[in-house]
Amino acid sequence: MFFLKTQYFSKKIIIESLIISTLLSAFIYLAHFNIELKIVDSIIAVLGVFLLLKASRAVMFFSGFFIGIFWFWWFAISLQYYDLSYLAPIIIFGLAISYGLSFLALGVFKNLYLKAILIFLYLFFAPFGFDWLKLNLAFINSYFSSSYLAFALILIACLIVLEARLKNLRVVAILPLIFALNIFEKEHIVEDSDIKIYLSQFNISQDLRWQKENFAQINKKIFEKIDYAIENNYDVVVLPETIFTLVLNENYILMDRLLNLSNKIDIIAGSIYKDEFGYFNASYFFSKNQFEVAKKVVLVPFGEEIPLPRFFVDLINNLFYGGASDYSKADKPTDFLIKDSLFRNAICYEGTNKKIFENLNGVKNMIMISNNAWFTPSHEPTLQALLLKYYAKKYGVTIYHVANGSKNMVIKPN
Repeated sequence: MFFLKTQYFSKKIIIESLIISTLLSAFIYLAHFNIELKIVDSIIAVLGVFLLLKASRAVMFFSGFFIGIFWFWWFAISLQYYDLSYLAPIIIFGLAISYGLSFLALGVFKNLYLKAILIFLYLFFAPFGFDWLKLNLAFINSYFSSSYLAFALILIACLIVLEARLKNLRVVAILPLIFALNIFEKEHIVEDSDIKIYLSQFNISQDLRWQKENFAQINKKIFEKIDYAIENNYDVVVLPETIFTLVLNENYILMDRLLNLSNKIDIIAGSIYKDEFGYFNASYFFSKNQFEVAKKVVLVPFGEEIPLPRFFVDLINNLFYGGASDYSKADKPTDFLIKDSLFRNAICYEGTNKKIFENLNGVKNMIMISNNAWFTPSHEPTLQALLLKYYAKKYGVTIYHVANGSKNMVIKPN
């Protein structure tokens, strides 16, 4: 095989690949351990892009291989809840190979300029709709902007340094780097909301959430949070994704109780919604004895839907998910009116996808609910938070994020 040949599989190649993948992954782990040094993030991210641009095809393959592991090894954690832990090595290796091959494609041309173009175009690469591997995200906590334009300017700076014909003009590379600094980013006008939002914190293990014997205790905690918010004069209380682990609109006792409480406080809670079109991962918004449902728009590939032809969908669902069907999804996002302000609704994964930010029409706030217990302990919540920071900056939206299994946060665009 190609990569088993000695010239493509050597200690030097592996070391170079590990260096590049470490440089382009370090920002995640620095953020995870609350190490915030912009100068460090800036240097390692630029160096990572520089070395990737000059790397050989074999080095690019193994760089992608290790990046796939460093960024997404946590995929395998959720398998235990389906009794599929034995698949963990296969899933991790499959991810690594997939990203390795995609990086190999970036090195198909030896020409530096063509390679730079392919690396830039990789920012738009989203296999099966999954677009969490954004190379420009490496600059999110640096002195550089994480925009597409800034990434292109950084690539240009690297090209100037690598271009042999410009060896006497390499100092010019500083110019595109200067213009890539985040001081040139557009400042968003952020108006602090006067709405008092209670972000309820839950840390319920995933293996306990779906056991029926725990429902009563979990529901007790939920209503304690709502009562606390009422007693402390909050305007709205936000509860995590699928905090009610059932089809809420078919549980009339819970619905009546929530509707009654909504006369005292607005309530946003995650649960399953069922209608004639199927089952939806949804946010329920209770206000003034009425409710509205926001159905999830962007589903998790291979988690909530299988993005493959019907034959393979049925095969995978029957083989691994006990014959369960994919979730259904909505066509467009939903906005909730809380007091006099509109809030875009987002449920977990879709909050890190550009589709949920479509047609904002002036909406400046988002309420996002998640259940990160599927993937903890790991750096998944950190990577999610970095992506939210990226999208908050890009679209000028303040994101109020409530999660089970990880820290709640408010992410502002500036």
